[in-house]
Amino acid sequence: QVQLVESGGGLVQAGGSLRLSCSGSGGTIWSFNIMAWYRQPPGKKRELVASISRTGIPDYSGSSSVKGRFTISRKYGEKTMYLQMTELEPEDTGTYFCKAGPNANTMNYWGQGTQVTVSS
Repeated sequence: QVQLVESGGGLVQAGGSLRLSCSGSGGTIWSFNIMAWYRQPPGKKRELVASISRTGIPDYSGSSSVKGRFTISRKYGEKTMYLQMTELEPEDTGTYFCKAGPNANTMNYWGQGTQVTVSS
């Protein structure tokens, strides 16, 4: 059974940094072929932040607002993923979720989320 556990959220002032982690377990490595970070601002829909392949190729096309500020990463072939967030803005506030799956069309696994709050 695939499980995803996020950690690293918290309260930070605008301009600060946080590093989120997503630890995967269970399943095979193919269940984690694609991993992604989503976020859900208060009162809004969940949105894609960034994704990364098993070989470590990132894709930030899901959110133009984080380009240059957030960095998604993972070690080759591992089930753990990170999101380094810098120059945080109040608009980055929300619950951050980890998602994984064999490919972009079948990403069926979600974590429980970690809260990020950026104060102005």
